[in-house]
Amino acid sequence: MTRASETRGGAVTLSTEGLPDWLAPVARAAETVEPLQLSRFLPPENGSGRQSAVLILFGEGERGPELLLMERAGSLRSHAGQPSFPGGALDPEDGDPRGDGPLRAALREAEEETGLDPSGVQLFGVLPALYIPVSRFVVTPVLGWWREPSPVGVVDPNETARVFTVPVADLTDPANRATTVHPSGHRGPAFLVESALVWGFTAGVIDRLLHYAGWERPWDRGKQVPLDWRS
Repeated sequence: MTRASETRGGAVTLSTEGLPDWLAPVARAAETVEPLQLSRFLPPENGSGRQSAVLILFGEGERGPELLLMERAGSLRSHAGQPSFPGGALDPEDGDPRGDGPLRAALREAEEETGLDPSGVQLFGVLPALYIPVSRFVVTPVLGWWREPSPVGVVDPNETARVFTVPVADLTDPANRATTVHPSGHRGPAFLVESALVWGFTAGVIDRLLHYAGWERPWDRGKQVPLDWRS
């Protein structure tokens, strides 16, 4: 069985072999989804932007399928206090951004930020690269199956406030869904889960994955929640 277990020095590959049946719709969506079906913010055609990757890691907890998320430290200059997927910029040793560089970066950053053991992660798909205008990151979402879960937690408090998992059932629950309106006027999906407001890029990707995997349930798009909902 092929597994993605190396972050440096060997090939990092994708494999759908042995995935649980419930992940099959996600794997199929990754093979067919088009960039504009995920976001209207796409990488600049001139190739500018800092290459980065995030790990969208699915596991199976006591309440069924779940996603690994983290909350960025409030002292950061960019995306402070915002829940996100583990991830970050590609390093030179990660390799080709058009090859397995994003796979390596996603695993490496997840290990550095949450302490997870990458040898227990099977990478099974890659979504089209997207763009975050405010930070000028070109982000490749990498899909993983947490085949052999390992302990996770905050590695560096200066970077991460907490690490947590969210049951997919909570993400699909209409009661936990809302729309946020950014001061710029941009509207986007949000999730009120695990005492956190998940919004922005992370919520947008989760929203589209739920939709194209066929997991989405009807929810009230007119329900709005402010970004400072806990103030």
